[in-house]
Amino acid sequence: MKPASPLRIAGIEITPPIALAPMAGVTNALFRKLFKPFGFGLTVSEFVSAQSLVRMNKRTLEMIDVYPDERPTSVQLHGNDPAVMAQAAAFVEECGADIVDINFGCPAPKIVKGGDGAAILRDPDLAVAICAAVRKAVKRVPVTVKMRLGWERDNYTYLEIAKRAEAVGIDAFTLHGRYGKQFYKPSADWSYIARLKEAVKVPVIGNGDIASAADALRCYEESGVDAVMIGRAALGNPWLIRGVAAAMAGEPQPGPPSVEERIDFARAHLDAMVERYGEKSGVFQMRKHVAWYIRGIAGASALREQINHTPDAESVRELLATARTRPAVIVGPEEAMEVAV
Repeated sequence: MKPASPLRIAGIEITPPIALAPMAGVTNALFRKLFKPFGFGLTVSEFVSAQSLVRMNKRTLEMIDVYPDERPTSVQLHGNDPAVMAQAAAFVEECGADIVDINFGCPAPKIVKGGDGAAILRDPDLAVAICAAVRKAVKRVPVTVKMRLGWERDNYTYLEIAKRAEAVGIDAFTLHGRYGKQFYKPSADWSYIARLKEAVKVPVIGNGDIASAADALRCYEESGVDAVMIGRAALGNPWLIRGVAAAMAGEPQPGPPSVEERIDFARAHLDAMVERYGEKSGVFQMRKHVAWYIRGIAGASALREQINHTPDAESVRELLATARTRPAVIVGPEEAMEVAV
């Protein structure tokens, strides 16, 4: 295919047109900084509680940090009170977000239980009220929405919400091709993304089950979207994004990473985590990432178990070093990842 055009959201140009999906407990500023060079044109924060943010919760304030070299960056907010969402959005803008994103897509029980995320799709009037309040509060940067088809089958509200949200000033949409109750199975249906693209004039980003360069191209071409968003498939595999970026540019596919390259990057990620969060927290947070980096390497299960019981960074580094010369093995279908996007 010919090279993909940059994604343009209001006055922001994003190239390549590849976005990192927000993932709870994963897409913090450090993760985004490390993965950005592989080809993400847009990075997106973890989803941030608007209620916690306006209360100036220390942990929540840390979640809106942005590194200069990861920009452009979108900070995603979740909440169900238009006034609180507006207040949080204005604060996020003042703190330096390039884009403010509204979460109408997360199906995680702890988010939905509070009436946030994909639960809001049950109430189009509330969804549009939130969009209007946030758009009015944010003065200088684009406001976007990430959503699913609806909360449940046979009650797809995404087109109604998108059309009305566009009318109150929303600058772009990301659509995951499933409804809320589906979580992540069965497969996403990109035909609905194509329908959204036809229904609105602002940019649309396609999301859901993009796990290879071929998937990204197919979603891009079949749906007619302006960009693709990749989440869980990139965990432990930033080289996937390198391949997607090459495909979107019409270039040959790079070869897969060697085991040594994967392990060396995992160790660099560990070092960065320890530097930013301290040894105890950095090692603990790194355990899930190590599991993703070593998946498909011979002896990964036993190595993962050892690392999960190792409290100090140097010992984790030494354990990872033992895997550098191990062969990669063929693995079966990937297990479900407990990561909300």
